[in-house]
Amino acid sequence: MVKASALYIVIVIALAIGVICSSAIAAAYYYKQDYQQKERYNNLSNNLASGINILLADAGSKEQTMSLFGTYSDSVILKRKPWGIYDVGVVEAFAQKDTLYKTFTIGFNLDSAKWAAIYLTDEDRPLSLSGRTNITGNAFLPKAGVQSAYIRNTAYQGDKRLIVGTKRISEKNIPALDEERLSQLEQMRTSAPEPDFGSLNSDSTKISFLGQTHLIELKRQVTLLANKDIEGNLVLLSDTTVIIDGSTSLKNILIFAKAIIVKRGFKGNCQLFATDSVKVESNCYFAYPSCIGILHGNHSIGHVNILKITVGENSTINGSIFSAVQPDAKLKPYILVGKM
Repeated sequence: MVKASALYIVIVIALAIGVICSSAIAAAYYYKQDYQQKERYNNLSNNLASGINILLADAGSKEQTMSLFGTYSDSVILKRKPWGIYDVGVVEAFAQKDTLYKTFTIGFNLDSAKWAAIYLTDEDRPLSLSGRTNITGNAFLPKAGVQSAYIRNTAYQGDKRLIVGTKRISEKNIPALDEERLSQLEQMRTSAPEPDFGSLNSDSTKISFLGQTHLIELKRQVTLLANKDIEGNLVLLSDTTVIIDGSTSLKNILIFAKAIIVKRGFKGNCQLFATDSVKVESNCYFAYPSCIGILHGNHSIGHVNILKITVGENSTINGSIFSAVQPDAKLKPYILVGKM
């Protein structure tokens, strides 16, 4: 005769086996789900990388959607648009409801034959170096060449070779800037902002490049950007002066104004375009990709800071500095780097 306790033990063992089997099935299910999720992520990551390479190889700005390998799970959306002197690329890789995207700034390849540390137009006079000035790299110089200068009772103390690199003959005019790009900048500078894009009332403003560009017109008075964190697909427009305090963080935004002043200690990356002047004080750091430029604008002789870019001591700008003024302009721009 079987005791009742034996039946109890059998039930307990059966329950334990059932729990173990259920756990094994659940573990296998979740492992498979996790494996499939990682597999989808890896495939989307590879498709995203392929889309980035395609976009970098194609200079066109037209948005396009394509299938990389002719299957339903390898679709990518490619977008490219001008952003200051650079381009912004947006790549989205998607499969069903899963999507990965990447936004990035695109520079432009340079003709290696035109790489230069300095390009000085030929005005039939030599380049003079004084103090501890060092020029390393290819240099396009007037036919008169380069010479050391004796200034403030001090002889030249730099490298005796004067130019550490290849010296080439420059032309009478400096190489022209990209007119199409300058036209795009001018169009953006004069754009009318949408009325519902608001202002910079909050301390933190971040706009994704996946959406529409936000244009914000600043009030018709001097604007101080202090204790702000501003990032992304945003353009600030001003008819007067914009002051950027060292407490403000800027990333990837564009600023168009008559005059721009960057206070001591600023750190960030942005593109600043003025029609009058840009002043960068000491100990500022502009990460790549940054840009400081003077655009055509309308100038009058009565102003003091006309067509001028000044960069203070111990300031670093990773990017470009330029002035774009008509060759026949009466007021010529100048760029001062160093003590102010």
